[in-house]
Parts: sequence; structure tokens; C-alpha cells
Amino acid sequence: MDLEFLTQILVIIGIDIVLGGDNAIVIALASRNLAESQRNKAILLGTGLAIAIRILLTIVAVYLLEIPFLQLVGGLLLIMIAYNLLSDDGDDLSNIKASSTLMSAVRTIVFADIVMGFDNVLAIAGAAHGNIILVVLGLLVSVPVIIWGSKLILTFMEKFPLLVYVGAGILAYTAGSMIIHEKRLENFFTQNSFLATLIPIITVVLVLIAGYIMNQIKLKKAHN
Repeated sequence: MDLEFLTQILVIIGIDIVLGGDNAIVIALASRNLAESQRNKAILLGTGLAIAIRILLTIVAVYLLEIPFLQLVGGLLLIMIAYNLLSDDGDDLSNIKASSTLMSAVRTIVFADIVMGFDNVLAIAGAAHGNIILVVLGLLVSVPVIIWGSKLILTFMEKFPLLVYVGAGILAYTAGSMIIHEKRLENFFTQNSFLATLIPIITVVLVLIAGYIMNQIKLKKAHN
């Protein structure tokens, strides 16, 4: 296993942890009315199905990104997702209701994961650069970590807001990397190799600055 492969896996795990912190909340809300034994089954079944579906969706996204200029569009969209991670208050979980039966809880967990997991799928597909093994390994490692450790992750993010900026920076770098890997622009970046180096860095700087400025504006409004 070379250093580049290991780095890409770590990036994918980082992306999924940063973007998947709400999964544990969904599971808790969906299964809180079940008996303890059924709650554990709901978590295992819901999580297993969610992992399988997310792997399939990400593999589809990897192949879709081969469509001309879709890698570029995906990179631009991921820039917005990275910015929203800093400037938004997070996903609205108020419509996740507790379920009274095992299967309805499983359905809720899986459906919520699909709806809320679009940003994960796009980011991981971009970070994998067509390597399906990376997609599967990254998700298999990161999803269990999210489910069993996301409450701890959310607590850390609340206590140390800079971690959110680190996560947004990872996403922004992935977005810049997606843009320079657009095949229709390969000749352009080959002739202007300095841009291929600068674009991911510039993307990170712009997203972090824009997110910081927006947060400062929100703080001023809140104090007024």
C-alpha cells in the first residue's frame, strides 16, 4: 500500500466523518421508541443497508463523473457544500420521527441516510478519482466510525469549532482536485501546471475566508 493510496483513504474517511455527524442523531430519533433488543437490530439492519446503498450510489457517481465536464461541475458543487458546512446551521432533523416497529425504523434510517448523504457521495466519488476499491474501503471504515462515534465527533466539533474549518478545508481541497482532474481540461492544465498546483490551494483559502467572514457577520447580527 503506497503513501498516495493511504492518503486518499484517510481523506475519504475524513470527508465521511465530517459530513456524516448527523447519522447517529437520525438513528437515535428513529429507534428511540423501540425495545432495547429491537433498537440494536434496527441500528445494525439500518446501518448495513445504508452502507450498501451508499457504496452503490458512490460507485455510480464515480462513473457519472467520467461524463464530459461533470467532474468540473461536481467540483464547483462541492465548493458550495464546503462553504455551507461553515455557514449553515446543519441539516434539519426535525422531520425525523420515532418509529414504533423494527422495519419502519430501518426504513427511516436508510431513507434519511440517502437523503442526507448526497454531499458524502459526491465528495467521496471526487476524492476516489475512479478507484472503486478506495470507495469501498473508505466507506467500510468510516461509516461504522460515524455510527458509533459521531456523538463524540459532534461534541468535539462543538467544543473545538476549528475542526469544522479543517473539515471544510478537506472538502474544498477535494473540490479543487476534482476540477483539475477534469479530462476535458487535461491539456490546459498540462500546459499550465502551476494552475494545477494552485487551484486546490486557492479553493481551500477562498472557502475558509468566505465561511469565516459569513460567520462573523452572523455573530454581529446575533449580538445586535
